[in-house]
Amino acid sequence: MCAMDEHYAVVRSRFSYKETLGRLLTAINAAGNSLFALVEQADAARSVGLDLRPTALIVFGNPKGGTPLMAAHPLFALELPLKLLLWEDGDTVQVAHTRMRETARRYGIDPADPRIASMDKALETLAATVV
Repeated sequence: MCAMDEHYAVVRSRFSYKETLGRLLTAINAAGNSLFALVEQADAARSVGLDLRPTALIVFGNPKGGTPLMAAHPLFALELPLKLLLWEDGDTVQVAHTRMRETARRYGIDPADPRIASMDKALETLAATVV
């Protein structure tokens, strides 16, 4: 299952939440990316007495790909590093990511730029590891 609009894509994982998270982290590392942060949003909610379904934001990237774009388009740094969001909803685990070609348009960057295409491909490939 894949939900998509021009701004984001959502895929349904065939694995549990914990296994999906583990597989994504392993795939991110294997692809030569750096993990910059893992934000366990449900843990943060619990820390202030609130409930949230298991939800995590994975922040990662490869400075070789992002740095040239940020050098040419400083405001694009607001969108980097790349992110994957995963959450559990009942028996379903979903993974979402922003489509960088649409994000690039907002900053006046040609969505056909090979660096943007590479980012989209990386996000799609990572999400596909759990489908």
